Amino acid sequence: MSILIKNGRIVTAESDYQADVYIEGEKIAAIGKKLKVKADKEINAKGKLVFPGGIDPHVHLDMPFMGTFSSDDYSTGTLAALHGGTTMVIDFVLQTQGKSLKHALKQWRGRSNGNCYGDYSFHMAVTDFNEKTKAEIAHMVNEEGITSFKTFMAYKGALMIDDGQMVGLMNEVRKQGGMVTVHATNGDMIDHLIAKHKGEGKLSPWYHYMSQPEITESEASGRFCDMAHHTDVPAYIVHMTCEGALNQVREAAFRNQKMFVETCIQYLILDASLYKKPNFEGAKWVMSPPLREKKDQAALWSGINQGLVQVVGTDHCPFKWEQKLMGKDDFSKIPNGHPAIENRMELLYSEGVHKGKISLNKFVEVASTNAAKIFGMYPRKGCIAVGADADIVIFDPKEKHKISAKTHHMNVDYSGYEGWKVTGKCKTIILRGQVAIDDGKVHIKKGYGQFIKRKKISKVI
Repeated sequence: MSILIKNGRIVTAESDYQADVYIEGEKIAAIGKKLKVKADKEINAKGKLVFPGGIDPHVHLDMPFMGTFSSDDYSTGTLAALHGGTTMVIDFVLQTQGKSLKHALKQWRGRSNGNCYGDYSFHMAVTDFNEKTKAEIAHMVNEEGITSFKTFMAYKGALMIDDGQMVGLMNEVRKQGGMVTVHATNGDMIDHLIAKHKGEGKLSPWYHYMSQPEITESEASGRFCDMAHHTDVPAYIVHMTCEGALNQVREAAFRNQKMFVETCIQYLILDASLYKKPNFEGAKWVMSPPLREKKDQAALWSGINQGLVQVVGTDHCPFKWEQKLMGKDDFSKIPNGHPAIENRMELLYSEGVHKGKISLNKFVEVASTNAAKIFGMYPRKGCIAVGADADIVIFDPKEKHKISAKTHHMNVDYSGYEGWKVTGKCKTIILRGQVAIDDGKVHIKKGYGQFIKRKKISKVI
């Protein structure tokens, strides 16, 4: 199968130019002006942007949580991602305390194998670091191509590891050529505040927010930076939400330390006032860390332009309204998560590029290229270049539309962005040389998505 994309405006993290793109098989074979080649299919991209397929390195599909599962499985989740211009995701395998990393990987593969429309990979979440776990790190990096290891500084008793375990993991991961990523919030402080508010009968979604003030994130982020500096491991903070945490990364830079930082689309455009909505509606936005304040949005947009924030993901972890109602009488029992896998690229373009907050090149960088570089997939993924996988989005920068649960493809019965007016629309999505989505119609089958093994990781990109 060959495809010729003609007359498009090609945008990468570094470039912006008019050219044709010729795809042969799964790869980009040629790029140039007025290419004279015969193709099985021609696509006229005049007036459209042509950029690399999005990479969302933070999703939770078919994830077990509080006796239920996130409502998007690997089929619905990766298909919704494709509709929104994201051609690859990285999900999280969660180790069960007392059991091995291999045991956890087998469970996640049982749910993902043969079920994905888009390409995918895994981070390994280490929740029980000990000598047996330590011995598995080399296998994950060298044999499985899983080179990033997630840690939690919260959720004691289920996911959290202590600082001694963190340092031990960092030392082993550095030795094996991997990266340590972190959910950086102070779990002990949060647990204290949850108990305090519940004891006072304060049970609405607003108190989810009040139980995780900015200091809980900034303190943990600074502590993680210090441990990463001590061990010299490549390190990445997931879903950063606030100015205080970002300032900890600024402080780390003064000692010439490089930290990688991800924020999520919701933290750039939504704020904590949503938790005050009546009739329990605020539960739609209960996630951890919670939404913050307007000043934090300004700090994160600035952090993107300053190069302190390298990636915009989603932390996509949807739950249907019936599942959210588990916490109707107690905010601490609301399943934490937010649907956004389909909306990320279009919202980031509309709110970022269209409104003048970031450049087109920066958009591609934080939505695709940096994730590919940081997580060991570049230049196979995240770029438009000869020899790269033909993962391409053809995008209409002028088409206006509204986001709604009535039209989205995520398996959730509400939208966190219901009625949001967006400028810019993903029109044609190509995945490894195949037209996956064209004008809303699906042209590939479940199982087309491949697991992508990743290379060892560096502290520089």
